[in-house]
Amino acid sequence: MSTAAAHPRPAPLPEPWSPAEFEARLRAVGEERYHHRHPFNIRMHSGGLSPAELRRWIVNRFHYQRHIPVKDALITAKLDSPELRRMWLRRIQDHDGPQEGEGGMERWLRLAEAAGVDRGTLLRADSVLPGVRLAVDGYVNFCRLRSPLEAVAASLTELSAPDLMLTRIEAFERHYPWIEPDGLAYFRSRVSQGRRDSREALDLVHLWARSRDDQERAVAALRFKCEVLWSLLDAVDRAGREEPQ
Repeated sequence: MSTAAAHPRPAPLPEPWSPAEFEARLRAVGEERYHHRHPFNIRMHSGGLSPAELRRWIVNRFHYQRHIPVKDALITAKLDSPELRRMWLRRIQDHDGPQEGEGGMERWLRLAEAAGVDRGTLLRADSVLPGVRLAVDGYVNFCRLRSPLEAVAASLTELSAPDLMLTRIEAFERHYPWIEPDGLAYFRSRVSQGRRDSREALDLVHLWARSRDDQERAVAALRFKCEVLWSLLDAVDRAGREEPQ
């Protein structure tokens, strides 16, 4: 037996996708798996939620909102240049605000108040569902433990967020007029922020994902993040359906 037969050459590594194909695959994840397709969001946007269901979503979604700066701090710690850290730190300020009473989390608390939920209910987190806690913990730990490429790629749900926010604003104005209009400020702010943030993150993912393996890990990371958001809505939706009628 020849040496070549005894020790076959390893199969060549697959070629990286072109930048256009790679981006198309990332965007396809959002189109197919983002939570705009979840039955709960579809019911929300068609006006099918009761006030109790909408309030439950606001309370539980806040558990995710309040952990966005936490995961962004973990990502910031992985970045190896002042320029990148300054860029990503802005995301923390967007949510925490430059000072008390400002920022995305404050706007979410005002959404709760506009919907008739006391902000203390959100801050105490007593009503957060176990499935929501598990989903959020999974995402935070993903950002803590995975590579910078994977942590940043997971944030690319922002590619789909601006369109969802526009749909949500229209739906709330049409179907839920009992919510004070000022409460929709969070959704309005996320349209421009999401477009900016997704462009920055996508540029980094293109820069860092040089091999096919890197590209596949980035796609898998985005798929995981979509599953986190889907699982969160699963928990909220199930809680409403299990309530005694």
